[in-house]
Amino acid sequence: MERFVCKDGRRLRCGYTTGTCAALAAKAAAGYLLRGVWEKEPGIMTPGGVYVQAGIEEMRAGPQGAGKSMDDCTRRAVPGVWFAECAVRKDAGDDSDVTDGLLIFARAEFAKGACGCGAAAGERGPRVFIEGGKGVGRVTKAGLDQPLGAAAINSGPRRMIEKAVQEVLLSCGEARAVQITIFVPAGERAAESTFNPVLGIRGGISILGTSGIVEPMSDEAMIGTIRVQLEVLQAGGRQYAAAVVGKLGAGFLRRYLERQGLAPSAAGRMCEEAVICSNFIGSTIDLAGELGYSGLLFAGHIGKLVKLGNGIMHTHSREGDGRMDTLLSCALDAGAKLSLLKKIRAANTTNEAVELLKETGLLEKAMERLLDRIDEYLQRRAVQGLEMGVILFGQDGEVLAENRKAGRVLKQLENPSNKG
Repeated sequence: MERFVCKDGRRLRCGYTTGTCAALAAKAAAGYLLRGVWEKEPGIMTPGGVYVQAGIEEMRAGPQGAGKSMDDCTRRAVPGVWFAECAVRKDAGDDSDVTDGLLIFARAEFAKGACGCGAAAGERGPRVFIEGGKGVGRVTKAGLDQPLGAAAINSGPRRMIEKAVQEVLLSCGEARAVQITIFVPAGERAAESTFNPVLGIRGGISILGTSGIVEPMSDEAMIGTIRVQLEVLQAGGRQYAAAVVGKLGAGFLRRYLERQGLAPSAAGRMCEEAVICSNFIGSTIDLAGELGYSGLLFAGHIGKLVKLGNGIMHTHSREGDGRMDTLLSCALDAGAKLSLLKKIRAANTTNEAVELLKETGLLEKAMERLLDRIDEYLQRRAVQGLEMGVILFGQDGEVLAENRKAGRVLKQLENPSNKG
């Protein structure tokens, strides 16, 4: 795809979503079902207003398996053709996406009678039934875009598929209902590296895409994922949530909970439910407030969370640093001498600075001051009444400090109903 954005001084190529791939493949498959000719590079207008074309692969058509979805008396548009299927290869552009390169298949066939599995198109034209097959996940938790038991094909892609297939049906004067089945042979394995297991989507990837276009390193996409995680927990009755920057923080939190005497099964549940917020601390607080949460617990390595003590709510290095400046200020308040301050200023990592504070017996006081600063900035960001606990871990997972509210929020998290 020849569309680019500029980020951090680099020119990066955009890609297209799994939803766009599914719609393109569905259009081509429906076209062959009706006309008997493959459109080698189908095109669609994405919801974001970008026209996308892509080549199709793995084209197949014929009578096999027709009885499962068609009456024998159903008139065939093309003699001998009961179904048609093909794939579009996912192109994530310069974004790091585990679905990049996957073949997203669509199978088109006339629906049997009026039945169909999935969402119907409505009253705007011929009905299009959309279902998920192998490698497309199934929804097992409430709070997601699709209802329990449905294929994880979000509403945006469903509209794209419907529109693309209807264009073909209307151009051919075809009024019969068509069923489109989206499947991804490598989807189940790819899903293991996504958020789907955490969100309660089992058996494969999700077919996603709001705009239809993937922008490299998209903040919007990550924030959207955080929202979904919070919504799923809320749909399960949760009013308190733990948030970790990544898997390292989740591992530290689990070991901490077990050391506190929590059963491994309970500790495991809490960590599996922890929201992966990446660098988006501020956005996570905003979303929790918007959704009406009662409390959040942020747990992670001091190297990331120390930035909160300087009011930096997006902890990626490109947004700001301030780690050593914050630790310097806290060390000064703890009574550090000039010689120690100079060493901290010259330290390469927060781990090195922490060791310097340990050696001089000032770590506890410095961490107390750091927590005071973090609390101040978190409360400025949060809606009134949102409790926020913080636990800071060191290099080996040892607890460096935790604020007063951490214990209360943890107690609420230990309760599976967690309704506050």
